[in-house]
Amino acid sequence: MITSELPVLQDSGESGQDTVSLSMSMSELDDPGDGKSKKKRGRPGRPPAPNKKPRKSPLEKCPMGVQRGRKANGMAQQNGEGDPVTLFEVVKQGKSAMQSVVDDWIESYKQDRDLALLDLINFFIQCSGCKGTVRIEMFRNMQNAEIIRKMTEEFDEDSGDYPLTISGPLWKKFRYNFCEFICVLIRQCQYSIIYDEYMMDTVISLLTGLSDSQVRAFRHTSTLAAMKLMTALVNVALNLSINQDNTQRQYEAERNKMVGKRANEKLELLLQRRKELQENQDEIENMMNSIFKGIFVHRYRDAIAEIRAICIEEIGVWMKMYSDAFLNDSYLKYVGWTLHDRQGEVRLKCLKALQNLYTNRELFPKLELFTNRFKDRIVSMTLDKEYDVAVEAIRLVTLILQGSEDALSNEDCENVYHLVYSAHRPVAVAAGEFLHRKLFSRHDPQAEEALAKRRGRSSPNGNLIRMLVLFFLESELHEHAAYLVDSLWESSQELLKDWECMTELLLEEPVQGEEVLSDRQESALIELTICTIRQAAEAHPPVGRGTGKRVLTAKERKTQIDDKNKLTEHFIMALPMLLSKYQTDAEKVANLLQIPQYFDLDVYSAGRMEKHLDALLKQIKFVVEKHTDMEVLEACSKTYSILCSEEYTIMNRVDIGRSQLIDELAERFNHSVEELLQAGEEADDDDIYNVLSTLKKLTAFHNAHDLTRWDLFGNCYRLLRTGIEQGSMPEQIAVQALQCSHYSILWQLVKITEGAPSKDDLLALRRVVKSFLAVCQQCLSNVNTPVKEQAFMLLCDLLMIFSHQLTTGSREGLQPLVFNPDSSLQNELLNFILDHVFIDQDDENQSIEGDEEDEANKIEALHKRRNLLAAFSKLIIYDIVDMPAAADIFKHYMKYYNDYGDIIKETLSKTRQTDKILCAKTLILSLQQLFNELIQDQGPNLDRTSSHVSGIKELARRFALTFGLDQIKTREAVATLHKHSYLEKFMTEQMMERREDIWLPLISYRNSLLTGGDEDRMSITSGSSSSKAGSIRSKKGRPPMHKKRIEEESVESSWMMRNDTLQTPGALQTPQLTSTVLRENPRQAAEHLPEQNSEPGSESDYVHNPQMQMSWLGQQKMEEVNRKERTAVNYMKARSGGVRQTVRGLMEDDAEPIFEDVMMSSRGQLEDMSEEFEDTMVIDLPPSRNRRERAELRPDFFDSAAMIEDESGFTMPMF
Repeated sequence: MITSELPVLQDSGESGQDTVSLSMSMSELDDPGDGKSKKKRGRPGRPPAPNKKPRKSPLEKCPMGVQRGRKANGMAQQNGEGDPVTLFEVVKQGKSAMQSVVDDWIESYKQDRDLALLDLINFFIQCSGCKGTVRIEMFRNMQNAEIIRKMTEEFDEDSGDYPLTISGPLWKKFRYNFCEFICVLIRQCQYSIIYDEYMMDTVISLLTGLSDSQVRAFRHTSTLAAMKLMTALVNVALNLSINQDNTQRQYEAERNKMVGKRANEKLELLLQRRKELQENQDEIENMMNSIFKGIFVHRYRDAIAEIRAICIEEIGVWMKMYSDAFLNDSYLKYVGWTLHDRQGEVRLKCLKALQNLYTNRELFPKLELFTNRFKDRIVSMTLDKEYDVAVEAIRLVTLILQGSEDALSNEDCENVYHLVYSAHRPVAVAAGEFLHRKLFSRHDPQAEEALAKRRGRSSPNGNLIRMLVLFFLESELHEHAAYLVDSLWESSQELLKDWECMTELLLEEPVQGEEVLSDRQESALIELTICTIRQAAEAHPPVGRGTGKRVLTAKERKTQIDDKNKLTEHFIMALPMLLSKYQTDAEKVANLLQIPQYFDLDVYSAGRMEKHLDALLKQIKFVVEKHTDMEVLEACSKTYSILCSEEYTIMNRVDIGRSQLIDELAERFNHSVEELLQAGEEADDDDIYNVLSTLKKLTAFHNAHDLTRWDLFGNCYRLLRTGIEQGSMPEQIAVQALQCSHYSILWQLVKITEGAPSKDDLLALRRVVKSFLAVCQQCLSNVNTPVKEQAFMLLCDLLMIFSHQLTTGSREGLQPLVFNPDSSLQNELLNFILDHVFIDQDDENQSIEGDEEDEANKIEALHKRRNLLAAFSKLIIYDIVDMPAAADIFKHYMKYYNDYGDIIKETLSKTRQTDKILCAKTLILSLQQLFNELIQDQGPNLDRTSSHVSGIKELARRFALTFGLDQIKTREAVATLHKHSYLEKFMTEQMMERREDIWLPLISYRNSLLTGGDEDRMSITSGSSSSKAGSIRSKKGRPPMHKKRIEEESVESSWMMRNDTLQTPGALQTPQLTSTVLRENPRQAAEHLPEQNSEPGSESDYVHNPQMQMSWLGQQKMEEVNRKERTAVNYMKARSGGVRQTVRGLMEDDAEPIFEDVMMSSRGQLEDMSEEFEDTMVIDLPPSRNRRERAELRPDFFDSAAMIEDESGFTMPMF
């Protein structure tokens, strides 16, 4: 909050008059504390000087435009036509030219100074958003401080908005008009009115007082007005200085003439002119000093960032406009100090103000001391948290570098260099401009061109490209070449598009006196070349830079087409030569083979360059035969795929070459497979290598090309079956055979979906898929981890592809191809995840000692595990694997949060969208599993304060937060969860009859849920028999499996089942989760009523109609239970306000309170009970014997079949 500790208006009581001390000498600018008044100025209400004309009465003479719209007291009003009559309205509407508006005001000022100044004062007041108006009597009889106080009282601060802060085009234009009005006013008054010791004194006094106001609108508006006023005065002072210099030169020239030719009258006129100019200059300096000392010095550190920004922006204008007076350390220090401002908006204004100064080379000597003092701060601002500030800081550092090479140290430059790899493109581009100025600018172009000619090169950029390669290698960010190229693209396009020079450096032998490019430098140059080609061909930043592909302008589109033609024409001829030279280097070849994807392939036929195409295909074929590296082979496959595009005329020529290559590989593969299978266990390394090398090449090509006519699936399947039966197949062959078979199946599916398949085709593909899925399932038990991981990934992918979603989109004919995993396969997939994903990383890397690659290996292993988990999670999300299987994943959410937290969280979110109730049940199941595992490890007597129990509580809290913070939206889901699966497990008849106070909150909450309707009360099943029933399994979006399981078990078998569940907890060991009885709501249950001719009490009634499971005795018992529970609810309301606040959110009050069942009568007993009850309201209820027994007997909350019979035969579900 701005206080009035620094008053600007100083009242003195001399001669009974209040005067204002405003004028200050220019020397005071260097020492703000010792300002002395140079002379007194007039103020409103003070009699004019004796040599001045007396003012006329405000009503004696008034301009028509003002008089028509004013009352006698000076208040503004509008005429009958609604035309603007005040300065504020005229400036706001902006319909008149500002020059004419100012001229009208000057004319009114000449006629009546008080009335014109009153209009100007009200202009500033109204521009602040104040509804009050200064009247003529206030203007004449009250001090500025009193006027401002009066206006403050009339200020309406309800909205908080005022003209300078209101958004919209009208008010944006108003701000511009407001600033322009002040500048034009001073410009028009600069020859006479501003020197009358009245107008400027009045305005400056008012603005100084307003700028010290507690009201933000007054302070903001007056500061803007004062700073613009100061800027206009600086311009006047500059003109006076120029006129003084001209007059002095004329005087010196006239005085130096001979006595006979000297004009004494002219000398006297020049002397008089110089004296007047000096007096005016002194007067202007006093005005500027008043504004600077009275307003700027206080407001540049205002609490409001916008006000500070205004001050810094304008002082930058002053220093640039009148550098002789303002560009010194006395003023620069304010900008330097504000570089540390906490608001980015103010720091940004500082940097832009300095940029305007450093742009002028002539000002560098005056900025030298400032540069040395604040250079470190400016360099550090290149890492500013506000990206806009960082960009301007880099640009300022670049300007400093241009002005003086020695101003920045090597360390300063290195701080900017690494920003070319920033993900924020404007920062990177600004850093690229700095890097271009520092390293890649040719200092002597003519000498470099002469040197290039002597060495027989067409481009003089050889040294610069070498320097670019060295910079890229020394930055140690080799995977970010695309970012480096993008950063330099705008500033160094000529260098980066010099592909001829890059090719010459790669192909030609170095001449004498040049260093040979090392192997590492050649790889870096090839990588940079590929990035420049991509940038030119695609004309958009790389991935991670920018929000996406923007629409190119016509000029950019033309540049893109020209660049693509240029690079195509060059590399069509150069690429075969580059491949020939580096054909044995896998890394270089893989990069070079990316170039054809950016070609304009029409150039081959249009330019009659088929011979170069043949040369390219020859080199690619040689590379395929030479290499077995998958990256190289995939690059060759992709290149063939691009060249085989049907839209180009070269397709036939390339297709012939590709078919010949595949024929040779397929024949070699079939022959080598036969030899390997015949050799059996006696196969040597050559047999294995022959199969593996050809299989790798075929797999790489099968990824992008349809090779089904070569029937690769047959031999791949034979290899896999042999490996499973004999257990001696090398893991690499098994991995490649699995992948190749997978591609074969996908290509067959593509053919079927694109055409009109027959039933035989569908059945044939189904047999293939079924056999391959069986092989993959068997491979999950393979001893080799890579084989198991590959089989798992392919299983997940195929189950996703051939799921129930295959028939969507009018493709019902593909129903025979739908595969649903059975329980055994789901179990195997889940066990694989638990064994290979949720493991400690150190256990996996025990063989890796602390070498340099340890960290990279850990990251790669984590990446593989994340892929495995994501593949299985997709099966859960898309309802291919039962949702309860996710319980084993959800329970690891906290322990493996850093590694898989994002995947598990997304899985949880998607499953909730599918089925909120079942998802919530799955969450509870995961918590139950953790608790059961803890009981197995530590026994039934758990330490409730241990870290393990706290971890389970924290996981439950995290799960609760996933429901969302809006309790109104989540109430239904949570209540339904409790009503259908959770609360019933707590409730026993003994609890309700004994009325133990510890169970009252639970009883009350349950009662509130059951008051929703009769169908909710029926959720408590009853009957003399202990039978349980499951219903048809149905899933959303997939066809039912038409399975019905009706199990009849005795009470003893139910207890036995619960004990087994406790020993071996697991999601898939609780099949009741998949029952539709648990999934469907009570309204759906009502739809399964038995037929009229069905015998009451039959087995079908109990299976299909849960409502019929309530016997008459059970209904009578239920009514008695509900009556007691309602009593407990009202008892709770009466005795504890805090409890009522806790339970109110999910309780429904009864119509009237009932107290006949209160078990305690005395007030002291009631207070004791309340104290005990408060202890039970914590999250972790103290364990009781019954509770521990229930945990041992009933670990599965979702087993709806678990029932216990009390003495009366009424069955109640137990916890």
